[in-house]
Amino acid sequence: MVGTCTALHLQQRGFDVVLVDRRAPGQETSFGNAGLIQREAVEPYAFPREPGFLFNAAVGRGAEVHWHARGLWQMAGALLSYFRHSHPAAHAQATEAYSRLIAHATDEHDLLIAAAGAQDLVAREGFRFVFRTSAAFDEAAQRAEDLRTRFGVRSKAENSAQLAQAEPALRRPLAGAVHWLDPWAVNHPGALVQRYADLFVARGGRVLTGDAASLQAQGAGWSVQTSEGRVQAAQAVLALGPWADGQIRTLGYRFPLFIKRGYHQHYRSPAQVQQPLLDAERGYVLAPMQRGLRLTTGAEFAPIDAAPSPVQLAKAEALARELVDLGEPLPEPPWLGARPCTADMLPVMGPAPRHKGLWFNFGHAHQGFTLGPVAGRLLAEMVCGEPTWVDPTPYAPARFG
Repeated sequence: MVGTCTALHLQQRGFDVVLVDRRAPGQETSFGNAGLIQREAVEPYAFPREPGFLFNAAVGRGAEVHWHARGLWQMAGALLSYFRHSHPAAHAQATEAYSRLIAHATDEHDLLIAAAGAQDLVAREGFRFVFRTSAAFDEAAQRAEDLRTRFGVRSKAENSAQLAQAEPALRRPLAGAVHWLDPWAVNHPGALVQRYADLFVARGGRVLTGDAASLQAQGAGWSVQTSEGRVQAAQAVLALGPWADGQIRTLGYRFPLFIKRGYHQHYRSPAQVQQPLLDAERGYVLAPMQRGLRLTTGAEFAPIDAAPSPVQLAKAEALARELVDLGEPLPEPPWLGARPCTADMLPVMGPAPRHKGLWFNFGHAHQGFTLGPVAGRLLAEMVCGEPTWVDPTPYAPARFG
């Protein structure tokens, strides 16, 4: 999503743009999420600091977090920095910068959805956080009201009866829900990225197969090997999502980057879930999709190349079956992808500090699908030297030295 939207915005400003990827657009990280354009997500995900949660995660209880020892070892430095940046004061500062991007998410998607003719993929009725206990529901309703006051994010608190009426597929009473009214739900996330890429091609852009590992400085610019030979350009943008760290390390950069892996599985559910549901006390999402009801998991801390682990998905499925009749899973392996995260919870967007003509646009964590058009526009404005609509300073690669 981020790379495709960056290509579109650069093209819109008169650049001759080639989009290079190992696979077709929308087939990696942007393919596997819950399909939400999260206008309500003004706060980045902090490292949980509650002792009870940390103990349960450490001993493997719950479905929210799973970890591999090798992954924790490899990510130890970045995760420690993540923990420090998640201190309430630092997190509040990150939220101020993060919310400025989220504020424009639906507006910027709206322009591309209209231009790409992708209205059939999008529902604009929000989604729900559902709660099993009254204490958690009351706390969440208060937090939602606080976000409305501070950031203008709209929501509606629904009690147990209202939730049951809105979502009759729920098979047991719950304490209530926070219905976020501003987000949009996409019933095929990969297809939306592909529609944006089709728009890019229709406007004269080229999509070529290639590998960013072949990127190298050439003359006064850059070149990369593609299926049609080596392509040269005065400037290059690295929008590599979870693969960014490996590539920038070859250029001598050591940023505090890490990944959170996630899984999804589709089910032939007879239940008609009306809108995506986050089981907020258990950490998974159920989202109605074109291919069935999609169950997405929380965070797995593991190396990007580690073998799939069924642990987290199995736990989430058992919890989801308590709430909804999932039916049978589709006869296909679970999908696995990785979210590209930074220790300070802010994306990396701007010029590479030590390489002329090279730009970075990655590290959008859980919200790359949401922020793609916003990130693409901001990066394109920087490349063009235009006045930027959002101050890019908090996201500058140079902040890491």
